[in-house]
Amino acid sequence: METSRRDFIRLAGLTSLGIMGNKLMANPAEETWTDAAVQNLKSQSNMCGFAAPKLDVVRIGFIGVGNRGASAVYRIDHIQGVEINAICDIRRSYAEKSANGVKGSKKPAVYADKEEAWKELCDRQDIDLVYICTPWSLHAKIANYAMKADKHVAIEVPAATTVDDCWELVETSEKYQKHCMMLENCCYDFFELMTLNMARQGIFGEIIHGEGAYIHDLLHENFGKNSYYDMWRLKENFKNGNLYPTHGLGPICQIMDINRGDKMEYLSSMSSKDFSMEPLAKSLAAKDPFYEPFAKHTYRGNMNVTTIKTYQGRTIVVEHDVSSPRPYSRIHQISGTKGIAQKWPEPERIAFGHDWISPDEMKRLEEQFRPEIVQKVGEMAKKIGGHGGMDMMMDWRLIDCLRNGLPLDQDVYDAALWSAIAPLSEQSVKKRSNSIDVPDFTRGKWKTNLKMELTLKGGGTTSFK
Repeated sequence: METSRRDFIRLAGLTSLGIMGNKLMANPAEETWTDAAVQNLKSQSNMCGFAAPKLDVVRIGFIGVGNRGASAVYRIDHIQGVEINAICDIRRSYAEKSANGVKGSKKPAVYADKEEAWKELCDRQDIDLVYICTPWSLHAKIANYAMKADKHVAIEVPAATTVDDCWELVETSEKYQKHCMMLENCCYDFFELMTLNMARQGIFGEIIHGEGAYIHDLLHENFGKNSYYDMWRLKENFKNGNLYPTHGLGPICQIMDINRGDKMEYLSSMSSKDFSMEPLAKSLAAKDPFYEPFAKHTYRGNMNVTTIKTYQGRTIVVEHDVSSPRPYSRIHQISGTKGIAQKWPEPERIAFGHDWISPDEMKRLEEQFRPEIVQKVGEMAKKIGGHGGMDMMMDWRLIDCLRNGLPLDQDVYDAALWSAIAPLSEQSVKKRSNSIDVPDFTRGKWKTNLKMELTLKGGGTTSFK
């Protein structure tokens, strides 16, 4: 019923929208519709492959610079063809620090001190792209507001925390014809890009199975008083499911052409008992009254395993564990009819039979299948930084696409689908791991959507400062 309800809302809403040129007007109450205008919107409602008009200079506003956001400001400031015009954080000291670090004679405007100061940033006329790095619960709210204010948005992961919010992102992006990209940086890691290139050229044969994960010991960081504003990330762990699926899932979905020739059909999710978080909360509360409220909660299990079946018969496994003492891993395993690739934990490995190939053969494959984006900006991205350079490549690619009027590598359907796995996994865990249907956010367009192109054709013109 979810899809039918939303389709009805969208169709009903066509009578209250309006177009002036290529943009929707700000005041629907004063608008009138022509048949041509309705048909124009319908023909452009698919955001897969959508290309917005070129922006010679991308004018950016950042919202949330306490953790990831501050690093993003630093990276973006190294790219030619951008202006950082505004920075927002509820804590003025954080916003001022980031603004003062921006190179050039013009200091970005600062918005702070109020819970919704970010609305003032979104309402500015000199902003083309709103870059969102707030606590997760605010991502969709801010993104929807920004798109309605005629801005493209780039959102840190996850893009939304409920299925309804995922649908709203899709509908807003389609309605206002604005890019809504989730900043899934792991899609730009060097090995993930190489295996995507190899898969595109059929080196692994038919892709059968993929595995991804977010295994990262954050137990004490999540309980740190100064780690996250208002302990927001610890509070997210009151939920029980795969809370952070997109790092491992995104690259697999691109390789499997999910939303572009295949779709997810259903998932099943299981969580272990919590052996770490509640005991630590009670231990800390016994010494410090600050933690007493957190000792009264239950937490998600240490390990969550979510399995997904696709329409074309492929399988995906996604794991999540941020409270066990284990080496960092995203797994990134791709298995096909001709071979397999796996990276995490280190090192990178590829096999076409029973044994992993030799280091010399791996080096040859790396040279042969190094994607164009890595050849062009890989070394500079490593120097500027951000998880070994993948963050910088992601930011550069985003800006280059906007400046050249190209479709983005990740669209709103990817943002919605990859993010929706978290709340859907929670539903499955509550139902003794019974399967849960996965919504088709493309509404059937996955059958004809073109694959993501691993090319710089039409772009690659953006340089670094």
